Amino acid sequence: MKNILLVEDELVISRVLKAYLQKAGYQVWQAVDGLEALSLFDEKKPDLVLLDVMLPERNGWEILQYIREKSACPVIMITALGQTDQKLMGLNEGADDYITKPFVAEEVVARVNAVLRRSAILIKDQETRIFGSLKINFQSHNVTLHGLEVLFHPRDLSLLLFLAQNPNQTFTRDQLIDQVWGMDYGGSDRAVDLAIKRIRKTLENWPPSEGEIKTLRGVGYQFCVYKKQ
Repeated sequence: MKNILLVEDELVISRVLKAYLQKAGYQVWQAVDGLEALSLFDEKKPDLVLLDVMLPERNGWEILQYIREKSACPVIMITALGQTDQKLMGLNEGADDYITKPFVAEEVVARVNAVLRRSAILIKDQETRIFGSLKINFQSHNVTLHGLEVLFHPRDLSLLLFLAQNPNQTFTRDQLIDQVWGMDYGGSDRAVDLAIKRIRKTLENWPPSEGEIKTLRGVGYQFCVYKKQ
């Protein structure tokens, strides 16, 4: 049974969402303010967080930042703010999806299901894979290069994990957006190019003789592996 941390200070909304999520087979932990959310996140280690933006004590952006500093746990933002810049802010800060109030509870459950499916794809192989001097643990999301840990922006890490799960396969920008950003992503596919550029920069010391993230002009990207152990 998957565990959901629901962070929402409007009790009526929280109760309704909890009921629908439990009906869908999830165990639900509820927090009504930012401090309680942080405590429950550390204690329960949820599989996904439904996170309202406007909260007492700590707002949703602060909580999202806290989560991203220590975990790749999927986060869906919930807010009454419908402006595009707010949505983009959440996605750029590492949120996996975004829902604007008012919403239909069934839609929230459907989005939770979709995000957890995407997350499961990224960790379907739980062993560590070694590509020469590059080592990737798909369970802990730990990446080391030449024995030293390398850190990524959460979205860049998700993209790297997906590509590394499928070495020597080519994916278009649209396919990568679908798998990593989600089908409801409304931004430009330029986000893929920028993420690839950041990943390459982080892995600039990965020897070209061992592998590379290759651009197939007019087609997409490929995690090419030349040396495996």
